[in-house]
Amino acid sequence: MINKLICFFTLIFFSCTESVPLNSKKDLNYGIVIHGGAGTMNRKDMTPEKEKQYREALEESVTLGYKILKEGGTSQEAVEHSIRVMENSPLFNAGKGAVLTAEKTIELDAAFMNGKDLNAGAVASVKTIKNPITAAIKVMEESPHVLLSARGAEKFAKEKDLEIVDPSYFFTERRVNDLDKIKNIESSANRSTRQADKEFISMQRYGTVGAVALDKHGDLSAGTSTGGMANKKWNRIGDVPIIGAGTYANNSTCAISATGWGEFFIRNVVGHDISALMEYKNYSIEEAARIVIHDKVAKLGGDGGVIGIDREGNVVMEMNTSGMYRAHINSEGELSIEIYKN
Repeated sequence: MINKLICFFTLIFFSCTESVPLNSKKDLNYGIVIHGGAGTMNRKDMTPEKEKQYREALEESVTLGYKILKEGGTSQEAVEHSIRVMENSPLFNAGKGAVLTAEKTIELDAAFMNGKDLNAGAVASVKTIKNPITAAIKVMEESPHVLLSARGAEKFAKEKDLEIVDPSYFFTERRVNDLDKIKNIESSANRSTRQADKEFISMQRYGTVGAVALDKHGDLSAGTSTGGMANKKWNRIGDVPIIGAGTYANNSTCAISATGWGEFFIRNVVGHDISALMEYKNYSIEEAARIVIHDKVAKLGGDGGVIGIDREGNVVMEMNTSGMYRAHINSEGELSIEIYKN
């Protein structure tokens, strides 16, 4: 008789428990964060017109991602479509606005990671794929591999019917002029004495775009896309397509997208390191990002920043530079767009 009563009350308890939506907390905390690159950003060099253009592009990108999340879409969909907006804009160092290599070509990298099952995909050194972020997701979904490069990646994209464009599509007058200026500075006898020239060359490392999101289902995703470093040589590849360095997502902890001097982000395995500090030391996403960006990357001589969102919807936009193009919308629909650090 006692055993029967125990079973009866146990059934009542679990039936009551199951009547509460399991994802009710996650429904309140979903959100998206995007970035358009970090670097040396001086207010005096930013015209009101130019700032307005950047703010409008960031708002268009983050608003599209938020709309997808609000309507019950996945974090993967939100990240992909937000990044595509920035890839299609000439303002950022990704897709249409990518910087040029030393050989005056375009080489694009992108990566995506799904926090639910730790699946990931990436492409590197591609020249004809209009939206590399979509190609990275296709690699994840429809190949047995994680990273494809150059002609192989482009062949894969064609086989999957992704949009292919002539390399001339990516060229902009601004980036052509930037490369010419870099080459003139490097050939100048007094280049080492001009601080303005040093800052200009430094700026050509930045502009990478990225997005991280937490959806109503509790799933995290991260994506990043870039044209790499201006005047790069020997098919240099940075941190963006290196899973765990410039891009990382894990439902147990957080989703991270990085921007900055890629070599230092690779050496510090930035995305995974932030996640590991959260998982193994129980740090908050804010603490973990601060330690990695300031106590690790900066101490080695690297600069840049990260955006991140954790499984509870807490966000971080950490940098050791004077600015980072960034935007965030939380589950309440509150929008924030920032450029400068302070």
